[in-house]
Amino acid sequence: MSFHKAEGLSEKDIVPMQNPDTVILVVEDEILIRMDAVDQLGALGYRLIEAANGQEALDALSDGSAINILFTDVHMPGDLDGVMLAREVSQRRPEIGIIVTSGRASLSTDSLPEGSRFYAKPYASATVHTAIQEMLASSD
Repeated sequence: MSFHKAEGLSEKDIVPMQNPDTVILVVEDEILIRMDAVDQLGALGYRLIEAANGQEALDALSDGSAINILFTDVHMPGDLDGVMLAREVSQRRPEIGIIVTSGRASLSTDSLPEGSRFYAKPYASATVHTAIQEMLASSD
């Protein structure tokens, strides 16, 4: 339910990352959706860290891991949803690019930290890949 090919693009049109040192923290409580996202992003050449909720994500950030992108769902169990996580990450580590997704909510960019992106599920892997590349380029 998460990734789908963009219209007019085939998998061969998506050029894998040139920098395999880029790390994406994928935060999703639905295991099958998280596995799909990890598979898709991994196929594009990214290194991945997985978290099932906001607290696990903060723990990953606190352990000193080099993380370039936060890729999080909005709705998660616990006291920290994806929007709150995005704000916390933006405050703690402003250099991290943030992508927020949801299959149930529609968010305006005003509700997210500056520079963040929101994509409704299902989203195109090519669109997400492009957003990641733009975030990485702007952080250089």
